[in-house]
Amino acid sequence: MPKFLKFICFLAIGLGLVWLVTHNLTDKEKDDIFSSLQRANYWLLIPVIIVGIASHWYRAVRWKLIMEPLGYRPSTLNTFFAVMVGYLANLAVPRLGEVTRCGIVARYEKIPVDKLVGTMIAERAVDMLLLLILMVITVVIQIDVIGGLFINEIWHPIENKLGAAGSSRSMLLAGIGIGLLLIGYIGFRLISRSSIGIKIRALAHGVWDGIRSIGQMEKKGWFIFYSILIWLMYFAMMYLGFYCMEETRDLGLKAALAVLIIGSVGMIVTPGGTGAYQFLVQRTLMVYGVLDTSAYAFGWIVWSAQTVLVLIVGLGSLIALPLFNRAPVQTSGAAADVH
Repeated sequence: MPKFLKFICFLAIGLGLVWLVTHNLTDKEKDDIFSSLQRANYWLLIPVIIVGIASHWYRAVRWKLIMEPLGYRPSTLNTFFAVMVGYLANLAVPRLGEVTRCGIVARYEKIPVDKLVGTMIAERAVDMLLLLILMVITVVIQIDVIGGLFINEIWHPIENKLGAAGSSRSMLLAGIGIGLLLIGYIGFRLISRSSIGIKIRALAHGVWDGIRSIGQMEKKGWFIFYSILIWLMYFAMMYLGFYCMEETRDLGLKAALAVLIIGSVGMIVTPGGTGAYQFLVQRTLMVYGVLDTSAYAFGWIVWSAQTVLVLIVGLGSLIALPLFNRAPVQTSGAAADVH
């Protein structure tokens, strides 16, 4: 499928989720959502934005570390500008940001694009690994909450649809389990032989190669430190964001971790996270006792703060790049870095 059609399809999914949440709302529920948005203290989002900018700065610093073994030491500011313009491009077209990032650094730091693409694979591999680790941690330390999410959002709807209130739950569960195993097995056999399966295997190999390349870095300790720091800052952004609404300010660290991880999945599913992010954040917060209307409003507030950050800093970076690079730029190799 052409990339443009993929973009349209996933955007349609996001907009469909927005419609799914809002089309059955009563007038009172709509008023409650707008009331939550009006009562939010947006000044308390300033620390969230500051931490967000810092996380993007350290992402640029980490990216530089991956380039050093290749013999290149680009300017941290140029690397930061490239990261932010990349995020800006991702708002328009998913995955365009990675190409844009590499193109900007290649242009202003004279680094071959093919070498930069390899560094991007390593970055994405580590972020994917950390996301998976955090998912496992979230499930382990909050098995009761995650179980509640499964029961409320998956089990009960299935049970109600099948009218299983008076039948054996164990038989229903066994039937669902067997059905899922069969579907999974058949799906695996079909996908593994298809072009999608080949792409998935290639992606898995790329992720593994990216992780292995980190072992060849001289400053791998710093790389791991910055990787963890970036995710800690994402976590801090979510926790600090709770304070902007009265309905969420009493939620704890565990809730912030769960919303961060599940919300991150939403950011991946649709372009810019539109629809999917708000939907998943709402469903997660409802498990912690937040009203559905307030939870939905919070999802829009946090998503909007992140989007505004990218728009402002991304556009600013796009303007600053030619101004900052007026002087001729030498090759960013190790030899050019000696003063």
